[in-house]
This record gives sequence, structure tokens and C-alpha cells, in this order.
Amino acid sequence: MKILAVGLNYESHNHEMKRTFQSSEPVIFMKPESSQLKDGKPFFIPDFSNEIHYETEMVIKIDRLGKNIAEEFAHRYYSEITVGIDFTARDLQRNLKEKGLPWEIAKGFDNSAALGNFVSKQEFANIQDINFHLDINSETVQQGNTRDMIYSVDKIIAYVSQFFTLKIGDLIFTGTPAGVGPVKIDDHLEGYIENKKLMDFHIR
Repeated sequence: MKILAVGLNYESHNHEMKRTFQSSEPVIFMKPESSQLKDGKPFFIPDFSNEIHYETEMVIKIDRLGKNIAEEFAHRYYSEITVGIDFTARDLQRNLKEKGLPWEIAKGFDNSAALGNFVSKQEFANIQDINFHLDINSETVQQGNTRDMIYSVDKIIAYVSQFFTLKIGDLIFTGTPAGVGPVKIDDHLEGYIENKKLMDFHIR
């Protein structure tokens, strides 16, 4: 399986990060299978970074094989969603970007893709109008709604399927809104879609 992720997909986060770059197509990066963190297992802050940030996102799971999928049919290729965290070694990413180098190691390191429990998308009336949020130590630190995506879920699927054959079990992180920030040892993270808690783990 593979993990695809979308960058720059919420204007609020782009402003937050002081980005002026504008893309006419989704910005895609990948995380390896070894980046998965699930089942409530703790996230251990790695030795190579002093600035690990959370980025809360809605995640979809592909459940049909597909290539060159038309946007109008993209909704047929996933039936489950969850909340996820794209952990980012912000200090590494910043340093690599300043040098004009690829920054995969800042995004794709082990356990950097935290996943909640998946639920049926049928529980929600509109995939493009879903609230999600992250609490740290019982305080809401980040929240968003999928209606604010620059590129919709179906548009993302249609776009990435031009380049990558989507397979059963593949995951797509759909982008993060404003509110990203650092984590520290002993933080307790809880992720929600609407009022349903799907993620619950600690930082070690």
C-alpha cells in the first residue's frame, strides 16, 4: 500500500505558513508504508528533530483498483474516512527547503502518519462538508471543515490516478487547515470527525 498526501490544500494554512506559491493543480507528496501509526500506539519523538508539528487532516481509504479515474466517478473508489495526523519535522523541512532540496525525510519518517479508526462515509451527508478537529490535553488546537479545501476529494483522486494506480488499501491525506503546531512528550492527542472520536494516543 502507499500513502499519498496533499499539500497547500487549505488557504488558511497557506497564510499561516506565509506561503505565496500558488498551484493550479494539487501538490502531492508521499509517505512510505512504514510511516503508519495506528491502533492508539504512542508516537515517539525522534532524535533527529527538535520541532515535530502535528497537521490534522481527513484521510480516505481507497477500496477499488483504479487508474485515470474521472472526477465524476471518483466517489466510487472509497467508502471509509478517518482523521489523521501528518507529523512533520519542521526544522528539517525548513532547512531542506532553504537549500532547495527534497524534504521527504521531514514528512515520511517512521510513524509520521497517525491514523484514527475508519468509519463509513455514509454516516455523513456530504463528504465536502465535514468538520474535524484535534484536541491536545483536552484543549482544541486545530479544526477545519472539508468545504474549505481548495481541491475536493474527488478532484484529488482524479488527479493522482493519472500518475499512480490506486490500489485497495491506499490512503490519501487530504490536507491540513490552519492551526498546526508542536507536540511534546506526554501530550495526549484526540482526533475527531464531527463529534466522533476516532483517534486517541500519547506522545512519548
